[in-house]
Amino acid sequence: MADKAKDVKKDVKQENFFKRFVKKIGKGFRDMRGEVKKVVWPTKSQVINNTIVVVVAMIVIGAFIWGLDAILGLAVTLLANAGA
Repeated sequence: MADKAKDVKKDVKQENFFKRFVKKIGKGFRDMRGEVKKVVWPTKSQVINNTIVVVVAMIVIGAFIWGLDAILGLAVTLLANAGA
């Protein structure tokens, strides 16, 4: 009885590396296909709304960084001129 179990394990281990690799790749693609079917895709209006939110956020953050850079640049210039 134990000999049969060992023989089965040997047969599985002796399977070609390439065949095991291809089986794993195939299983990965099947799993991926199943996961993509579960995705809830946004509607066109949701995509437009999210795009507008992102663009507005980029403009606000860009303006903040630009203003901070201008203020700090002015401060460095004033400090450099005061020290000279």
